Amino acid sequence: MSFQDKNLKCSDCGKTFTLSVDEQRYFLSKGNTHEPKRCPDCYQARNLSLSENSGYSYWPVREMFHVVCADCGTETEVPFKPRQGKPVYCRDCYRKSKLSA
Repeated sequence: MSFQDKNLKCSDCGKTFTLSVDEQRYFLSKGNTHEPKRCPDCYQARNLSLSENSGYSYWPVREMFHVVCADCGTETEVPFKPRQGKPVYCRDCYRKSKLSA
């Protein structure tokens, strides 16, 4: 099968983009029988939009709280709001307490 560069029109933005011979071979090796409909910029933007809106690959940023370790006194951050009267430990001291328990 002989390949040659193809000029395609993006279905999203209408811009013309080139599908190179190497890209055509790559698509064929992956089992894709249809030519891409979107230019590389629109393809990337769509994938980013889909990943941000799916529950699997989008994780909201956790709020972190600054505390002082109850054991060694170093400043650290924890992903939960500390409660009054409950000790909060840094990562190292927490691991030590779990290993000795």
